[in-house]
Amino acid sequence: MEAHRVPTDPSAGITDLVQQLTADTKRLASDEIRLAKLEMRESVKRTGKGAIWLGVAFGVGVVMMVALTVLLATLIGRLASGHMWVGAIATGLIELGLAAWLVITGVKSFGGPSYTLEATREELAETTRFVANPRAG
Repeated sequence: MEAHRVPTDPSAGITDLVQQLTADTKRLASDEIRLAKLEMRESVKRTGKGAIWLGVAFGVGVVMMVALTVLLATLIGRLASGHMWVGAIATGLIELGLAAWLVITGVKSFGGPSYTLEATREELAETTRFVANPRAG
């Protein structure tokens, strides 16, 4: 990034410089707002595309899981001498066990400590102690 030299009039008074500074500040603020709007628009567009792809992937995944469930139930049913109800029950129990394992794993992950939050709380408590008694810190 290169620095641009700003032309100034050596005979300009303080009021002229303050007016120029005010004008430059307003222009800079409006440019920043315009840039923020452009960035937000781009971010929303990118997020929308990502959400569409995520929805499509979810739909394909659901169809795939249904197909695999039917396949597994059919295979187990054929192994059980053509009793398809046995395959359906066995597949349901397998999927129920898998779901329970996923729920337990998810609950355990929520129960773990949040390292960033804990560190922030400790720093906040230390800052509070320092502000209350700056000579002790």
